[in-house]
Amino acid sequence: MRGAPAAGLLPLLLGLRLLLGGGAEAQYSSDLCNWKGSGLTHESHKKDVEQVYLRCSEGSIEWMYPTGALIVNLRPNTSPASYKHLTVCIKPFKDSAGANIYLEKTGELKLLVRDGERSPSKVYCFGYDQGGLFVEATPQQDISRKITGFQYELMNKGIASDLHTVSAPCRPCSDTEVLLAVCTSDFVIRGSIRDVTNEAEEQESIIHVGVNKLYRQKSKVFQLTGESGNWRGQIKTLLECGVRPGDGDFLFTGRMHFGEARLGCAPRFKDFQRMYKEAKDKGLNPCEIGPD
Repeated sequence: MRGAPAAGLLPLLLGLRLLLGGGAEAQYSSDLCNWKGSGLTHESHKKDVEQVYLRCSEGSIEWMYPTGALIVNLRPNTSPASYKHLTVCIKPFKDSAGANIYLEKTGELKLLVRDGERSPSKVYCFGYDQGGLFVEATPQQDISRKITGFQYELMNKGIASDLHTVSAPCRPCSDTEVLLAVCTSDFVIRGSIRDVTNEAEEQESIIHVGVNKLYRQKSKVFQLTGESGNWRGQIKTLLECGVRPGDGDFLFTGRMHFGEARLGCAPRFKDFQRMYKEAKDKGLNPCEIGPD
């Protein structure tokens, strides 16, 4: 749905065009991945629109006392030809407030996140070629502390689709999908389901995993705990998948998404051993995995 520009938005956009066209000095602030700033640094008569340039595949924006507007330019360190294959996802901070977030392309605006919208853990995704992010502060009745903030991630469109559709994490993976997941996933572990916590509000389930073998992990989600030296961790999936505690070992694979492990393919380990051996005997296994 197309959102009508908020009061003051068009002058800000026009002012930005003049600012860039006239060669005036813009305000830049970035550590390539993350940006933090405050509207209190703005003078009342200028710098209404601030340009933010970020060059990482993931990071965050944190804007205190938002005033005026931000244009967030995400420029990953990849070939521009690959941009059309990218999806951008943003996840607002839990208490984010003080601004609307728009998707903007050639002056046309689409409201993405409305100020004050409370949707725990909700993620908003769009194609990189659909436009950029325009964050506009909303009028405030007082000067109380407000922070507009969100995390962002850029990923391949196929991966983004898998993370945000019910069918991908819920349906059983084929043998080929499992073998590819072992090669390409952010984490690959052999483990058991110790418990499952269902979060109805967020429509998610948290799988508490006891790890018997850690093959690979991108982030330190699975860690040694206690004096026993056991590895444990948590994996999230959709509530609709209906995961339940059960006996036996599984091969858990998946992706990291906003710092959380998201479930991908998860066959029973004995089934994985069978399909891996069959592929290896035929020379068709796409990559090697360490010993059990």
